[in-house]
Amino acid sequence: MKKIELHWKIIIGLVLGVVIGLLLSQVPSGKSFTVNWIKPFGTIFVNLLKLIAIPLIMGSLIKGVSDLKDISKFKTMGIKTVVIYIGTTVVAIVIGLSLVNFFKPGEGISPETVLKLKETYLTNGSLQSKLTEAQFRRSQGPLQFIVDVVPSNIIQAMGDNKSMLQVIAFTLFLGVCLLLIDEKKAKPLKDFFDSLNEVILKMIDIIMLFAPYAVFSLLATVVVTSDDMDVLIALLKYASVVVIGLVLMIVFYCFCISVFVKKSPFWFLKNISPAQLLAFSTSSSAATLPVTMERVEEHLGVKKEVSSFVLPVGATINMDGTSLYQAIAAVFIMQVLWPEGLNFQNQLIIIVTALLASVGSAAVPGAGMVMLLIVLDSIGFPKDLLPIGLALIFAVDRPLDMLRTTVNVTGDATVAMLINKSEK
Repeated sequence: MKKIELHWKIIIGLVLGVVIGLLLSQVPSGKSFTVNWIKPFGTIFVNLLKLIAIPLIMGSLIKGVSDLKDISKFKTMGIKTVVIYIGTTVVAIVIGLSLVNFFKPGEGISPETVLKLKETYLTNGSLQSKLTEAQFRRSQGPLQFIVDVVPSNIIQAMGDNKSMLQVIAFTLFLGVCLLLIDEKKAKPLKDFFDSLNEVILKMIDIIMLFAPYAVFSLLATVVVTSDDMDVLIALLKYASVVVIGLVLMIVFYCFCISVFVKKSPFWFLKNISPAQLLAFSTSSSAATLPVTMERVEEHLGVKKEVSSFVLPVGATINMDGTSLYQAIAAVFIMQVLWPEGLNFQNQLIIIVTALLASVGSAAVPGAGMVMLLIVLDSIGFPKDLLPIGLALIFAVDRPLDMLRTTVNVTGDATVAMLINKSEK
């Protein structure tokens, strides 16, 4: 009997999770059963992926940098990576603004719906925590994101997946210094990280055996704990515009793969699909990073010295799906609550702010909503309307977060292939 490929197993788990979730949502005790007996398996899987993310970054990145032998090559690759990531993010924001201005989803939301959303979500604890975090981010100086890159305690940074950029900065510094000292003295440490990298890759293989069951658990939990269906239907037009934009970004990536890498887009999507499906299930680029690196290296043929640098950096600064969502969500909220603020100047500010906000944003679920508040604040959106604006889109944020994380991960893989092609 032919062995079923991993991506098909994950898709089966995904579909079963949705179906079982819908069935359990109709049972009085279905929600509590799901939370108590199904959700923990998904949580364990995500924790395992997060557990190995930092060791994987350190082992893989140091191996990649130390294998370069030439620092100038690393500098060239770094500049190309950042430039391409910025370019794809700008494309995503422009696509988002074009769609939201063309379809105008905010014009279909009635005052009654706005009032219902306000009453339902304004006191939500998760929403309030995002408002608090955004307020803290706004109070920081303009160069704070550069300060945040440099850790004061690397052990503390390694203990928090939100500090991934700090771990990358330290690891790059360590890798470059390995190149600058005598090769014989550097060899023991390099051998250690080479061995660590191999062990972590084997851990990924073992963890991925559990992936289909974890996806089932995660999707069933999302469906059972989803919000009021009436509200979801009311926001369907807005959600549809976001989905169209995210699909167009996937089309853009496939175009880049076809034209610049000279590979079939279908081949690309097939081989990256397990990482996409996990990104969809976990809503976390950081949790998906180990799988993304494994797929890109083993199945897309990207050199380790490229993937070990491009992908961890991308998981932190490349938020194409999130930036596209921010552009659409910001204008949508303005269409509903502050139509007088819709002008060309403010939309230019949205492009710049969304681009800057994506750099250093945590690669974890819900980070996009915090970034959205920063974008709205930059255009002078009335502060008293900010909580209402957030409540307006809160109901559909979770499914859209799943989709935009999928696009973020696909973008990381695309840029890795583009850099790999240019390095050859």
